[in-house]
Amino acid sequence: MTTTADPNELKGEDWAGEMGIKWLTHIDRFEGMIAPIGEALLARAGIARGERVIDLGCGGGLTSLAAAEATGPQGAVLGLDISPDLIDEARRRAEEHPNVRFLCADAATVTLEDAPYDRLISRFGSMFFADPYAAFANLHGLIKPGGRIDLAIWAAPRDNPWMMELMGVARSHIDIPSPDPRTPGPFAFADLDYVRDILAQAGFSAPDIEAYQGEQAIGGAGALPEDAADFALASMAIGRALAEAGPDVLASARDDLLGLFTRHYRDGEGVMMKNKVWLLTATA
Repeated sequence: MTTTADPNELKGEDWAGEMGIKWLTHIDRFEGMIAPIGEALLARAGIARGERVIDLGCGGGLTSLAAAEATGPQGAVLGLDISPDLIDEARRRAEEHPNVRFLCADAATVTLEDAPYDRLISRFGSMFFADPYAAFANLHGLIKPGGRIDLAIWAAPRDNPWMMELMGVARSHIDIPSPDPRTPGPFAFADLDYVRDILAQAGFSAPDIEAYQGEQAIGGAGALPEDAADFALASMAIGRALAEAGPDVLASARDDLLGLFTRHYRDGEGVMMKNKVWLLTATA
């Protein structure tokens, strides 16, 4: 028998608070899981020497540091994130990188004295704005006319078996109400027409969009099924909802996740599940 989850448990993540702390707690696993997507984003962006770059939703700063390698000492990178905990970690990592700095701020409203920048990149940091139309209008003002933005955004959940199969396990134990697909969260930009309209209203060009499809290691490269199950329950919204249903439900769901991840486990690689991401480029 299933239990109905509290819809509040599945609302958009509080990146300034709880979700930022969760990401930091599991940062190596999170970063390991999406590292190939970050590499694909940066390869497509083709950042040049001397450019000044904003990294939107920079998290722990790894994409910022990689961008700084591309710009060289003649350029500069500013990492923006709303989580003070993640910004502290990013600053720690960047202590020996003078061309990188980090700012804890809401990119939807931030003003920068040294704007405009040449470029903006974001690996999964652009889908959480409460008002994306206003946020992208503000971002447009931070980029030079003709300056380029490169975003990595999740395609629809139905195109991401890693998410669909996790949700399938959760829904066999609790009732999860279907959210508004445009609710701020990982899949808020799955509707590309919606994204195109946001960008157009903000003054950006019609975007060039390329699909990235591959596999990602749930819980990071090399994670065992047990590690992946514990990671999913400790760090994702479904884990919180299952925990709210009680310890018996949580334990049963963990057993089912363990079975799922065991089927997808490859020795030496980890729990490998298919994904789909949109890599999007537009100009200001």
